[in-house]
Amino acid sequence: MNNKKGLGKGLSALFGVYDEEETNGNTVSNTSNLASINSVAPQKETNFQETVQQIDLDLCVPNPNQPRKNFDQVSLLELADSIKLHGVVQPIVLNDSNGKFLIIAGERRWRASKLAGQKTIPAIIKHYSEREIKEISIIENLQREDLNSIEAAKAIKQLMEDYSFTQEVVADRIGKGRATVANILRLLTLYPDVIEMIEKNRLSAGHGKCLATINNYETQIKFASQAADNKLSVRELEKIVRDYLNPKQSRSTKQNEQSIELKDLVTKMQKAFSTKVGIIGNDKKGRIYIDYYTTDDLDRIFDIVELVEAKKLTLKNLSDLNKHNII
Repeated sequence: MNNKKGLGKGLSALFGVYDEEETNGNTVSNTSNLASINSVAPQKETNFQETVQQIDLDLCVPNPNQPRKNFDQVSLLELADSIKLHGVVQPIVLNDSNGKFLIIAGERRWRASKLAGQKTIPAIIKHYSEREIKEISIIENLQREDLNSIEAAKAIKQLMEDYSFTQEVVADRIGKGRATVANILRLLTLYPDVIEMIEKNRLSAGHGKCLATINNYETQIKFASQAADNKLSVRELEKIVRDYLNPKQSRSTKQNEQSIELKDLVTKMQKAFSTKVGIIGNDKKGRIYIDYYTTDDLDRIFDIVELVEAKKLTLKNLSDLNKHNII
């Protein structure tokens, strides 16, 4: 298959006028995705208004190359209830295979129909080669974002391995940026325990991307568990990982942390001297410096220092007088 053509940006030949977005048990018509899709296989039917047939559910078999492995049971039961009331609104897509029908698109509707006690399901029959079916199944799921992040990463990796696709080619096929594809693939470098946490939605793909920078198994598991158990945001986890990877920088940052009181002192000095006052260090140790830009600035600073010195002498004199019981 030519890497520059093929599934490219669409599956219009696969779906005809049919596409869907299934959420919370409801089947919603969604034709906007078709605008960004090109066909993989030569169309044997040019008429989009293809014949919808009622096919026995027992003659339909799931596609072993279906990248979507997890089907939420609660969502399936909700869809089954909807099917009991309204039937299957959108036909599934099957491939004729010697008396059996391989499910190319719509396995969720097929599963829900069985739960609903249906005997048949509306379907469109196609005739694709094994390679076309495999590529269609993977890319169709990626384009519709039906997969969790790990399933998507495995599907992308499979496309690259099976068809020698580069990240750029895969990105073009599924309509995403190359950087996005690269970040998705990075999830597969995580340790299996962390991958399982993402698959079970205990961690997000963002958490996984952050943890992928840690090579040590114990540390990666420790931070992953900490993030999952404490429901840390990605930003909070990023800070933990950053401090772990750059401990010197982290210590330096802490050493330079300044209290509100110290910052307030600098602000008051700036107002008193009417010039810039800077500080390096923290409450325990550091340096305060005063800038001057003209002789007037210098004279003003000198006058203030003189006033402070005069006040100190006055206070000392008062203290001496008090010490000798003169006042």
